[in-house]
Amino acid sequence: MEVPLILTLALEDYAFQFFNALRKIYYPAHLNKTDAHLTLFRLLPNEESIIEKVALIAAQQSVITLQVKEPLRTSTGVAYTIESESLMQLHSKFQHGWEPFLIPQDREELWPHITIQSQANQEAATELLQFLKDNFSAFEAISTGLQLWENNGGNWKLFREFPFVKD
Repeated sequence: MEVPLILTLALEDYAFQFFNALRKIYYPAHLNKTDAHLTLFRLLPNEESIIEKVALIAAQQSVITLQVKEPLRTSTGVAYTIESESLMQLHSKFQHGWEPFLIPQDREELWPHITIQSQANQEAATELLQFLKDNFSAFEAISTGLQLWENNGGNWKLFREFPFVKD
C-alpha cells in the first residue's frame, strides 16, 4: 500500500527559518517530527492523478504573498495565523477537484497557520503567547511553491517539490 501524502505550502527561506527556529525551541522535541509548515491537505492518496494536479496548478501559479498575523492560542499551544486571499483561492482549486478523496478536516474551510508550540500545558502556552505578542510586528512572507510529503505513521519525508513558475 502506498504511503499517504500531505500537501504543504513552501515558504521562502527567511520565513521558513523564522518559524522553524521558534518551533525547534517551543515544540516538545520528542513530538516534533517535522519542520515548521503550513498544511493545505492532511491525507491524500498517493496516486499519479494527485501528483499531476499539484504539478499543473503550481505551474500556473505565481508566488503568493502571505500576511503573517499576530500569534494566537490553539487548544494545546501557539500558532501564527496567515492571511492571503490568493492562498484561499489556491486551496479551493484543489478542494473542489479532490472532493471524493478528502477526509472531513480537509473538506472544511482552510485555516492557514503555522504551529510553533503544541502539547503544552495552559500556563506554558499562555506565557509563550504573551512573549510572542509583546515582540511581534506583522510582516509579509512569500510562498514559493508546494510540497508533497509522504506520511509514514507521523514521520514525514519530502516526496516532491513544485515551485510556482508563473511570472
